[in-house]
Amino acid sequence: MAFQDFDHISERRKNERKQKVKKRIIIALVSTVAIVLLIAAAICSVMYSNHHSDHSNNGSSSPQAKPEKEISQSQKAVKMICAPTDYKQTCEISLSKAVSSNSSTAAPEPKDLLKAAISVVANEIKIAINHTSSFKFDTPELKGAFEDCMLLLEDAMEELNDSISNVAGQSSGKLNSNTPDLNNWLSAVMSYQQTCIDGFPEGELKSSLEKALKNARELTSNALAIINQVSSVFSKFMQAPPAANRLLLSNDHSSLGKDGLPTWMTHEDRRMLKAQPAKLIPNVIVAKDGSGKFTSISAALAAIPPNYQGRYIIYVKEGIYEEYVTVTQKMVNITMYGDGSQKTIITGNKNFVDGTRTFQTATFAALGDGFMAQSMGFRNTAGPEKHQAVALRVQADRSIFLNCRMEGYQDTLYAQTHRQFYRSCLITGTIDFIFGDSAAIFQNCVMYVRRPLDNQQTIVTAQGRTDRHETTGIVIQNCRILADASLEPDKTKIKSYLGRPWKEFSRTIIMQSEIGDLIHPDGWLPWDKDFGLKTLYYAEFNNKGPGASVAARVKWPGLKVINKDEATQYTVGPFIQGDSWVNAAGVPVHFGLF
Repeated sequence: MAFQDFDHISERRKNERKQKVKKRIIIALVSTVAIVLLIAAAICSVMYSNHHSDHSNNGSSSPQAKPEKEISQSQKAVKMICAPTDYKQTCEISLSKAVSSNSSTAAPEPKDLLKAAISVVANEIKIAINHTSSFKFDTPELKGAFEDCMLLLEDAMEELNDSISNVAGQSSGKLNSNTPDLNNWLSAVMSYQQTCIDGFPEGELKSSLEKALKNARELTSNALAIINQVSSVFSKFMQAPPAANRLLLSNDHSSLGKDGLPTWMTHEDRRMLKAQPAKLIPNVIVAKDGSGKFTSISAALAAIPPNYQGRYIIYVKEGIYEEYVTVTQKMVNITMYGDGSQKTIITGNKNFVDGTRTFQTATFAALGDGFMAQSMGFRNTAGPEKHQAVALRVQADRSIFLNCRMEGYQDTLYAQTHRQFYRSCLITGTIDFIFGDSAAIFQNCVMYVRRPLDNQQTIVTAQGRTDRHETTGIVIQNCRILADASLEPDKTKIKSYLGRPWKEFSRTIIMQSEIGDLIHPDGWLPWDKDFGLKTLYYAEFNNKGPGASVAARVKWPGLKVINKDEATQYTVGPFIQGDSWVNAAGVPVHFGLF
């Protein structure tokens, strides 16, 4: 199976901008109309306010009151853009300060306000980082948690800078088409902050950190809400014929041509993507027996040429590799393939009980964007008695795992952040063995539930969405959820559940899948009393098997049995924008519902 490079496509699209004069003119006109309407709305509001004030003072015997200071159009625009946020006062104060340097009374463009909304998050995180410099650490555990936190906040700053650059480099009319990327990056920023806090044990230091990040988290939530608001405003003005509308919002399968590629792609791009080689040609070979250039995967990664352009392919021959591997953020567009998920295996046993923080227990960590793995096995052999022990942690955006195995017990697969696609994979575990705050779709996969300790229950998922504006969630489509051989004899004694809410706005969708008889009729398990039960989003659609009946499911406000239209929103195209990047990778994928 061939994986294609995305870099050439991006360059070609940049060059094609010069040929799109007509579309730019249309977008500019639409943007102008939108801004004029914003200004008009602000002026009308001020006129109405002044008129109402004058009218109320007519006929009064007392001296005429001093006229109320006219509210600037910028302030009106700030109030309007902050309307959909959950922290309106924080939003209005921060954006008013950000635009105050502009002496003009004209309303700022929506992109200016959006840029300001993201910039203030970056400023608050910088303040929080400076605040932590006064922290004192009494134990190695606290010092380690702090080190993890600083790495996560650095990642957050990088995502914010990317978002600011993206907004600054686009016209207002193109903000709508960039919404998915901005949502993706800012959802990751929200997740990084929460993961930073979660790494600390309960106590004064954790409370101080939560307080330091309070404003930053509220502003991140506001920025996510504003992105969707700006997108909504422009989508109303860009109501063109259906074909043109799909050009701007090509997130559904209807935007694909007969060849399975997006209709908006140029002929040259389509030709390049369809011209796949017969097989992968590796840049380097890793072999345990010495027959390759390297005997360890880490050594092969360390030897990648600096500033390498294109996709770098690593073939890992059959063998059990006892090492801890990290594909760093600088290692982008890496493809790694093996001889089979039960032949090429990376294994480790780091775990929480023996003193390693969950975040650092992963045998394999994929951080670089565009990472792809095929026919590989990832293991953590610590066992159920060691509690949290991650086999695979994925932070990479646009990551793909094809025909892979993730084997562990508690917390096997940490689908941490960004957009992820898993196809024909096998995942084993006991408790929360698919968890994290990414936008992840599992298609044609098998989840085997292992036997836990005698005093434990088993839970397949624990999704960690912390804010209702995040575009994250776990989607399990056309998969099988079954008991493995170790659990099969005791599946009637040990209760098993589809998921539980790790965070307040946890979101998990299970659709068109086979659910075995191991799953308790309740289906879902609370995390702690009624935490998140009103705010979570758990959905089931058209599942089959003895555990699929929803008749006796828990009666939570956030648990739904959804219809076809709602389920379609969580398919590969709309949910992770996979109709371009997943399809372009040359991997098997099903768009829409089965």
